[in-house]
Amino acid sequence: MWDGRASAYERGFARLTAYLVGPLLDAAGVGDGARTLDVGTGPGTVAAEAVRRGAEVSAVDAEPGMAETARRNVPEADVRVAVLPDVPFADGAFDAVVGNFVINHVGDPGAVLARLRRLLRPGGRLAVSCWAMPGTGALGLVREAIDRAEVPWPADVPVPPFMEHGEPTAFRRLMAGAGFADVAVEEATWEHVVDPDEWWELGALAGVGSNGVVVGRQDAATVARIKDRYDEVVAGYPERDGGVALPAHALLASGAA
Repeated sequence: MWDGRASAYERGFARLTAYLVGPLLDAAGVGDGARTLDVGTGPGTVAAEAVRRGAEVSAVDAEPGMAETARRNVPEADVRVAVLPDVPFADGAFDAVVGNFVINHVGDPGAVLARLRRLLRPGGRLAVSCWAMPGTGALGLVREAIDRAEVPWPADVPVPPFMEHGEPTAFRRLMAGAGFADVAVEEATWEHVVDPDEWWELGALAGVGSNGVVVGRQDAATVARIKDRYDEVVAGYPERDGGVALPAHALLASGAA
């Protein structure tokens, strides 16, 4: 689903998710000298900030194009291709593990969290973010347009298993079940100002994420119908700084090994 999408993701959704980079690293205690693993690094936004803080950074991504982009953006980091939960590092190798909007894309969130806990030294910290569910605003804009256009969701495009965990109590329970102590789950909201036509291009037309895959399968007339519904949804959001202000709502969970 993400194959070949690195460039579009970097120019689009990576800017949306960058809002939580600082809080994520703070929650994991990433600072000078911290051995840090960034999982689902994408274009390396989190890894770059961890390097700036003086951390010793390793990073992984399942998609080779994403990993190559991260290597280019963060040459100081050791970036590898790996599919969670199978990561090529020894137990106890890290002081901190972070993942910005990746836990909501894995097949078995509990198993992934348990594996990430084992990668931490005793007392090391994990911090992971996810979208609050159901996704709305910046996250749910294209999906809402698809639904309004009455385009059926394909049976072979999976609904992420994390859907049931995208609220604070369930996310906290998931973290605790994976063995983490001192678990905290914070809610974060912000506004993401975008050019709506660019957001359509970088999300729907570029095939980013499951929404983009669904739009990409449609004929021209159906895509045009979805775009009409998209424009209707966008019209309900306030204009700001030459674009529209889309709300974003996420969760940030952290805990100790």
